[in-house]
Amino acid sequence: MAPPPRPGLRITSGLTIPESELSWRFSRSSGPGGQGVNTADSRVELLWDAAGSAALSPVQRERLLERLAGRLVNGVITIAASEHRAQLRNREAARERLASLVADGIRPPAPSRRPTKPSRGSKERRLKAKKQRTDVKRMRRPPRDG
Repeated sequence: MAPPPRPGLRITSGLTIPESELSWRFSRSSGPGGQGVNTADSRVELLWDAAGSAALSPVQRERLLERLAGRLVNGVITIAASEHRAQLRNREAARERLASLVADGIRPPAPSRRPTKPSRGSKERRLKAKKQRTDVKRMRRPPRDG
């Protein structure tokens, strides 16, 4: 029995890409596969128009388009999967890859680091260690005649 149709691709708790925005292309996969390799269209390409998606808020869209600029072609993300011999498993792999890519792309930036000063104790420890090192090296020198 076939699995029930999905409402969409869940990215985060607040974001789901509708199935209607995802488009698929299938082709023959390269590599080993026995007799079926030349007949089965097991290679999968998943395409999603990120620039025109209604699922994203304007902030999410801007962040995603900026971070994935190198992967986009006219605002469309393409994910190819051909590592499995079965088309269904390649479809699942492509869905998972798209979900993780989009989740990473819309994640808010980490808070910027607040610069701190070294503590008084750490400064004193550093200077004490330098002085000890200087003393060790001074003791290794040959005595000066003079």
